[in-house]
Amino acid sequence: MCGRFASFRDAEDLADELAIAELAEDARLLAPSWNVAPTDPVRIVVERPARDTGEITRSMRVARWGLVPSWAKDPGIGARMINARSESLLDKPAFAKPFAARRCLVVADGYYEWRKLPDAGPKAKQAYWIRPATGRTAAFAGLYEFWRDRSRSDDDPARWLVTTTVITGAAAGKLELIHDRTPVVLPPDAWDRWLDPDVGAQEAETLLRAPGAPLTTSPVGAAVGSVRNDGPGLIDPDPDPRDPEPVLL
Repeated sequence: MCGRFASFRDAEDLADELAIAELAEDARLLAPSWNVAPTDPVRIVVERPARDTGEITRSMRVARWGLVPSWAKDPGIGARMINARSESLLDKPAFAKPFAARRCLVVADGYYEWRKLPDAGPKAKQAYWIRPATGRTAAFAGLYEFWRDRSRSDDDPARWLVTTTVITGAAAGKLELIHDRTPVVLPPDAWDRWLDPDVGAQEAETLLRAPGAPLTTSPVGAAVGSVRNDGPGLIDPDPDPRDPEPVLL
């Protein structure tokens, strides 16, 4: 799964790397975070037709992490939909429609995962910071959706809620030693096709099955386990990890 990640790079730098044509003001102003948690605002990259010309435009905007289906009665359901399993996207009503028409990149610098350490006790875990080996953006394959708040008037700008989910797949290689699931980190050569609204679900599925971006890992301290903690120190390597055999990539 993916339950915590970090997103701290400057929006203008991200816009250059991701070839963004339109940078929304809220995305530009979103504060950096080294401990992004479910229901937090996050940056996403989408391609949609421009209202005035119909031309497909790549933009960066803000969405709430935790997808709320358009048919949901209550947006609270989003807290349970922070991840979408790649193997069952077409089988889940909440994900099938956005998978075909509303794919996005969830912008991150890396993510955290916890490895269980049964020999140290039933609840003992080691936190890991996992990020692209290249040092570039960790572009998670994601979906986004629009939810209309029927209690608000048509002229209320808050009547629409934009939400997103991170697609996960089975971990492979040494990553499986940390956790059996991992967010799908798309390599740069897959970004264009993933975002292209003319690419259908079948072709998009092939992108999820292809090798992802190479990753690197390092054990980090336990402070990231609390949402109250934030700051660049969370990604510093743990000088004395609890894991007797740290998984290093």
